[in-house]
Amino acid sequence: MEQHEELTSGDFTAASEPFRLFEAWFEEAKASEPNDPNAMALATVDPDGLPDVRMVLLNGRDARGFVFYTNTESAKGRELAATPKAAVVFHWKSLRRQVRVRGPVERVADTEADAYFASRPRLSQIGAWASQQSRPLEGRFALEAAVAKVTAQHALGSVPRPPHWTGFRILPVQMEFWHDRPFRLHDRIVFTRADDAGSWSKTRLYP
Repeated sequence: MEQHEELTSGDFTAASEPFRLFEAWFEEAKASEPNDPNAMALATVDPDGLPDVRMVLLNGRDARGFVFYTNTESAKGRELAATPKAAVVFHWKSLRRQVRVRGPVERVADTEADAYFASRPRLSQIGAWASQQSRPLEGRFALEAAVAKVTAQHALGSVPRPPHWTGFRILPVQMEFWHDRPFRLHDRIVFTRADDAGSWSKTRLYP
């Protein structure tokens, strides 16, 4: 990946656009983080407006936004259907950095979800069919029995994507970059825009 001046902690605030800066930081995180540099805390809200947060994996990114996949009948799937807005935070402890992203959410196209599902390990594909995500489970044996049943059903050939499993893309309207500095005098810059097609403005924040 081409090296940009935004890579260094002392001058990353000179960045004029957030996606390229995220890519530079993410490449460093992949080399530095011992586990899951693509892990992010995803926040949604339930019908009562109560926030809900959990760790998920970033499974794709492009010029439009950040993609993760889930069971649409899970808690987060139902919450996103009711309120299609979300926030995520990446925390790369080894680099002493974090990135916060907020924006509306849309489903990815079926072709995109199909392609990603086909790239997953076969046992993960089977698990997507077997797990009634976020719903009560009477015991571990019930889950293992469901896995065995799905495995038998798809003993031959490819495993199709379940209709209740797809991806969501967060379309950022705000992205904040934070870097640890001595004595808690951290560097923070935030990029904002009115919508996912707008131009970015940048503001430096007090720590």
